[in-house]
Amino acid sequence: MCCNAFPKMVPLRLCQLSLKRSFRYVTTINQEGFKNEHSTIDGDDIKLYNELADKWWEDRGDMKGLHALNKLRVQLIRDGLLNTGQLDLAKWQSSRPLQGLKILDVGCGGGILSEPLARIGAEVTGIDASQNMIDRANLHAQKDTKIGKSVTYICATIEEHMNEHKDFYNAVVASEVLEHVTHKDLFLEACVSTLKPGGSIFITTLNRTLLMWAAGIVMAEYVLGLVPKGTHELNKCVKPHEVQALLERYGCSTKLVHGMMYNFLSNEWFWSPNTNINYALQAVRKY
Repeated sequence: MCCNAFPKMVPLRLCQLSLKRSFRYVTTINQEGFKNEHSTIDGDDIKLYNELADKWWEDRGDMKGLHALNKLRVQLIRDGLLNTGQLDLAKWQSSRPLQGLKILDVGCGGGILSEPLARIGAEVTGIDASQNMIDRANLHAQKDTKIGKSVTYICATIEEHMNEHKDFYNAVVASEVLEHVTHKDLFLEACVSTLKPGGSIFITTLNRTLLMWAAGIVMAEYVLGLVPKGTHELNKCVKPHEVQALLERYGCSTKLVHGMMYNFLSNEWFWSPNTNINYALQAVRKY
């Protein structure tokens, strides 16, 4: 059902994450209902995320599943960078394996993933289009003097950030974001363009399947109340092969696809060989 060690370069094989997922990427400025065919912005998400900002760091509240997901997300990034040669073994075994690496956390929300990446050495830039989320992230980061200089939060969309940061980052993370943006092609192209050649993009997201709809939406949102109602929409989720095809179009090669599973009783995430609900993906920019 699960494995404790991160799979080493699992060839395009996937998994499934059971019930709970996390929240959407607010790729937008403070305008409700804003949509543009040349933008990844979905203005319908703004109000929800502004309301969630104050709850973002309640690790036993609505965000507990997202906090618990860090167990896999940090491992995915650290081990993925080792597997693709961006870390050597000695650094990987140290307490700060990401020292010297620049990482972009797209749709960072209140900084739940940005902070632990900074604690293990990364120079993290977190971007989100919700000003409330960015304010919350900055407020929380100020409480820990050890990461104050290692994480920077900016209220911006990935399209805006890309304009001044092309070929800049060692890694880009879009975790629990892709299922909430419009125009996945524009979003992924912008993410990839901020990567240095040889850099990695890491994605965790929901699959577009009937099982995901039943478990990730009906059960998680409406029956068990694990996430706020209306957080996810089936038609905005993306199948793994669709993500791979887009990334290949923008000069990346997929290194692994793997599934995840959530036990809502114990609030724990596990790697799984099934991708019908959720999956993680790593791809490397070739040029």
